[in-house]
Amino acid sequence: MSSEPENRSKSGNLVEVNHLKQYFPVKTGLFSRVWLKAVDDVSFAIKPGETLGLVGESGCGKTTVGRTLLHLYKPTGGEVLFDGVRVDEKNIQEYRKKMQMVFQDPYSSLNPRMTVEDIVGEPLDVHHLYKNKKERRERILELMSLVGLNAEHATRYAHEFSGGQRQRIGIARALAVRPQFIVCDEPVSALDVSIQAQVINMFEDLQQKLGVAYLFIAHDLLVVHHISNRIAVMYLGKIVEIGDADEINNNPIHPYTLSLLSAIPIPDPKTARASKRIVLEGDVPSPMQLTGGCAFHTRCPYATERCKKECPELTDRGDGHMVACFEK
Repeated sequence: MSSEPENRSKSGNLVEVNHLKQYFPVKTGLFSRVWLKAVDDVSFAIKPGETLGLVGESGCGKTTVGRTLLHLYKPTGGEVLFDGVRVDEKNIQEYRKKMQMVFQDPYSSLNPRMTVEDIVGEPLDVHHLYKNKKERRERILELMSLVGLNAEHATRYAHEFSGGQRQRIGIARALAVRPQFIVCDEPVSALDVSIQAQVINMFEDLQQKLGVAYLFIAHDLLVVHHISNRIAVMYLGKIVEIGDADEINNNPIHPYTLSLLSAIPIPDPKTARASKRIVLEGDVPSPMQLTGGCAFHTRCPYATERCKKECPELTDRGDGHMVACFEK
């Protein structure tokens, strides 16, 4: 691994996201529109070689955070720092070599008209990262071997592979430019359970070999806890709890985190019967009609009048365990 860059922030963070916002305009009439607040004032940091798991139910804004962080969506507000340098439209092309993404669907993210060799080699072509065709070919075969693919697969097309193999192709493509940070957007959610374990283990092996950092996006807390150093729980565009993975798993505080953990299947029937599952009631508010209060108050069993009027800020409950809740 290369030595630490001189411009890295004093905190030692590789990636810093500060007050990130992503609003989308939605037409409500011929001349009127409202803003859908997909990501609303989200902040977190990731250190070199660390994995931050971002978890929450579908529609909470997890994927939008990842895409906005990489400037696939132009941020409405806030900033993203990489090695202490702000990433913007002027320098994003340079930072594409340092920040990459593995997409959720391992088929639609691959060009069906391109062979595996061309798919994996495309980033090398875009960033001119080889001197001749021989060097390009050697790098492609090295990447394929790294993710468990054979050299004979190079001339095949995406439709000739299983879901797990397709995702390995996508991972090889992301690694082609030797990034320091990868956004993993639910990379195992479309795969069978047995294949999920293989891909997750591969992510961990690659992290040990290459020192790459991950933002691992998923809706399964069990998977996230297995691979992550820290976990951030997201609800309707905001982070409601963030902390060490074991601390979040063993000592959850926010009512939403408690409900997510209670939904994890328990293999032991006796333990499963003894455990209490938290079933959330009430309606999920529209992200286009959020009030100034806590977005979770319509489903929270502990909600008070204050929760309806004020939005809680993340507060430290000890050892960096941050929670946004008045009543817990």
